[in-house]
Amino acid sequence: MRRPAKACPLCESGIRQVNYKDERTLSRFVTDQGKILPRRMTGMCARHQRQAGTAVKRARYLALLPFVKGYEG
Repeated sequence: MRRPAKACPLCESGIRQVNYKDERTLSRFVTDQGKILPRRMTGMCARHQRQAGTAVKRARYLALLPFVKGYEG
């Protein structure tokens, strides 16, 4: 038996592009350890999942999001 497909939360809210500067939105798609959540857990469509992955990586590079949460270097 198949489960009904989840609706993409970004498509429902009308977001066309995922912005790397929007930390609040990006933190919804990152685990406590700082890993990017897969599509099957977030329910995002393929387009938004790719955009979110790229945006998280850009935000990490610019120190807007941590690579690893709880790490004090």
